[in-house]
Amino acid sequence: MSASVLISPAIRRRSVSVAMKVAVIGSGISGAVCASTLARNGVSVTIFDSGRGPGGRTSQRREVGEDGKELTFDHGAPFFSVTNSDAMALVHEWESRGFVSQWKQVFGSFDCASNKFLGSIQQEGDANNNKYVGVPGMNSISKALCNQSGVESMFGTGIAKLEWLEEEIPWLLKDSKGQNLGRFDGVVASDKNIVSPRFTQVTGLPPPLDLNLVPELVTKLQDIPVLPCFSLMLAFKEPLSLIPAKGLSFKNSEILSWAHCDSTKPGRSTDSERWILHSTPGYASSVIAKTGLQKLSSETLDKISEEMFKEFQCSGLVCSLPFFMKAHRWGSAFPAKSIAVEERCLWDRNRNLAICGDFCVSPNVQGAILSGLAAASKLLQASSCL
Repeated sequence: MSASVLISPAIRRRSVSVAMKVAVIGSGISGAVCASTLARNGVSVTIFDSGRGPGGRTSQRREVGEDGKELTFDHGAPFFSVTNSDAMALVHEWESRGFVSQWKQVFGSFDCASNKFLGSIQQEGDANNNKYVGVPGMNSISKALCNQSGVESMFGTGIAKLEWLEEEIPWLLKDSKGQNLGRFDGVVASDKNIVSPRFTQVTGLPPPLDLNLVPELVTKLQDIPVLPCFSLMLAFKEPLSLIPAKGLSFKNSEILSWAHCDSTKPGRSTDSERWILHSTPGYASSVIAKTGLQKLSSETLDKISEEMFKEFQCSGLVCSLPFFMKAHRWGSAFPAKSIAVEERCLWDRNRNLAICGDFCVSPNVQGAILSGLAAASKLLQASSCL
């Protein structure tokens, strides 16, 4: 899809010929961008998400320390960069609205084999490498978009069944108890798990969307490989003064891939110094191979925490122990391939069904933005034909 087809965030709201009702499943970046774009163009949108709040992998985790004070962590995507003009226009609008800001810190790469930083440690000044974060948390982006006028958000509501009815309003959504959640003219699936065999691996139930309804999309949807990841949330009373960078990638480590100092981001509390470590996909895969995808026990999570922190300590960069430490599993953290790079989303025009997400374009926030915009474009084109 060419950039000119995408809906610019700066365009004036236009009315559609018939009031269209669309269900968006998933409140991550792609779903939230799609819902927001549809709503500002006159479409009635309802977002469904099984989680307690919006964000997906841009969620913010809230924990409580031993002293009773709240600790917050961006335990998924630490930041994002944009190079595409459509995505950049949207991000600039978010900046003007105050829920996105640049994260201006120094970044580096640490070699665990030599216990040395590779190259110089410096702030990246290239405009194409600007790092953006949500304010006051990464989930602020999806939260703002899901609260936009014209968008109704239903959190804590998982979709168990997407039924196609040969009627005027064809889509019927049901929850796990079989309760009807509403009828819709179109559906946007921004959560790949509702069409993935992984849904069955986790729940023991068939995916909500019967792929027999979309035979032309089956080949692309049947196998969306994903890379898992563990994140470790750490809070220290004193700054880790031996680390000259606030974000660093790890080389030659079988356990760690990335670390960043969350408390240095704009709008964050500085009562403590909070770091987040990300594991390598290989380490996470080795754990999941032993435990499966069921909920992990506290003992297993404690062991993962100890192993990841020990690797961090072995770098020689850590001079104190954290007063808070907790691991989290992202079972499908990053898509391992993109299934619709040119189209930016999958589309079934016969059923007004769009499937979007970073797994369509590229495994990052920009990919999710572009896919959400593309899905909205398809639904808006369909709405004009109603």
